[in-house]
Amino acid sequence: MQAYTQTRLAIKSWAEEDRPREKMLLRGKASLSEAELLAILLGSGSREESAVGLAQRILNTVDNNLHELGKRSIAELQDGFKGVGEAKAITIVAALELGRRRQLSRIRDRPQVTCSRDAFNAIAPLLADLPHEEFWILALNRANRILSREQISQGGMAGTVVDAKIVFRKALGAQACSIVLCHNHPSGNLQPSQADIDLTRKLRQAGESIDMLVLDHLIVSETGYYSFADEGLLG
Repeated sequence: MQAYTQTRLAIKSWAEEDRPREKMLLRGKASLSEAELLAILLGSGSREESAVGLAQRILNTVDNNLHELGKRSIAELQDGFKGVGEAKAITIVAALELGRRRQLSRIRDRPQVTCSRDAFNAIAPLLADLPHEEFWILALNRANRILSREQISQGGMAGTVVDAKIVFRKALGAQACSIVLCHNHPSGNLQPSQADIDLTRKLRQAGESIDMLVLDHLIVSETGYYSFADEGLLG
């Protein structure tokens, strides 16, 4: 029975075109499922299941949501899945972080912010799947092109402290003409709190005193974003 199980599950026993690595070479990377791509990272499974089976089991626990998988720590991957040791866990975490940084690398093109969606696309890779709150700004030039993304503060699940002096020091340091305020809600609730509204008003007024426009304030989560400008709450 054991020999039958090993033969049935071993990837080497599959038709060559069905093995993840060979399939990528023959058909291209787009032909692979997420489980097959993850299996390539894993390299091997265990005596009881193939690398693809292990990958499918890992993905099933996050409803096949790669954002959720990106939240898992090395320890959680090791403890949660038989067949995943430290090396495999590190490989998974590193690959997902590399994918996140690939999205961030587009900032070098200095994309233009013409609407709230443009701002969201620029900041979402940094904030959307965090388990804690962070506050950032997008620093823009006169043409509303992004000069940089600047972290202001990091907090816990319920909030983060924002110091106006730090906000504008970083904006001036980036030689910005205007800024977009951004923070995330790990709970997924996109509605602004009264504290969010008060902070936005305070920062907008402070910016006016030094000729630094606050164009918008985005609340970001995995489900989307809330724009103060779109909702008429910048006043």
